[in-house]
Amino acid sequence: MARTGRRPGESTAREDILGAARRRFADEGYRGATIREIAADADVDPALVHHYFGPKRELFAAVMAFPVSPEVVVDALADMTLDTAGEQILRTFLGVWDEPEFHDRMRILIRSAISDEASARMLREFVVESILAPLLVRLGVDDVRRRASLVATQLVGLAFIRHLLHLEPLASMPAEEVVASIAPTIHHYLTCDLPPRPSRG
Repeated sequence: MARTGRRPGESTAREDILGAARRRFADEGYRGATIREIAADADVDPALVHHYFGPKRELFAAVMAFPVSPEVVVDALADMTLDTAGEQILRTFLGVWDEPEFHDRMRILIRSAISDEASARMLREFVVESILAPLLVRLGVDDVRRRASLVATQLVGLAFIRHLLHLEPLASMPAEEVVASIAPTIHHYLTCDLPPRPSRG
């Protein structure tokens, strides 16, 4: 009787999962893609996706070649308070982005988001939904997603200017000077009274 399933030899499951995830994230965005769909596309059990990559945000980080696990970022800010959140968030992100070993990967990531709308959408959703929103939920602020989107404008914009555009003096500014200059804006986004949304209809 003929055998069915994969050919004998080294499993390609990890690469198959990454390929399926890349396609799903590109087609449906970070929010729309599910582990179950990705597993089905890769012809593996969903448990195997978790085995190789953990939760969806870790899988996305692998697909996008993020320089650090989002779990590390979230865990590093576990004790964050609202009074110091702007400084702590920015200092943590700079601590990742400014590492010399991550510079090339940051440039690749930003260039991908600029040149490809699917990559840009994935990056936007990921930063807001998977990193910033959980942090803001811990802080107990209202309108979490809108505030997370506002904070993301500062973080992603800073990464673009500092690591791709190299706009001086910001590109070579010491991290603590960047924090002193920009953290108050992030704090404002977290604590200000947001304007009411326009009514629909």
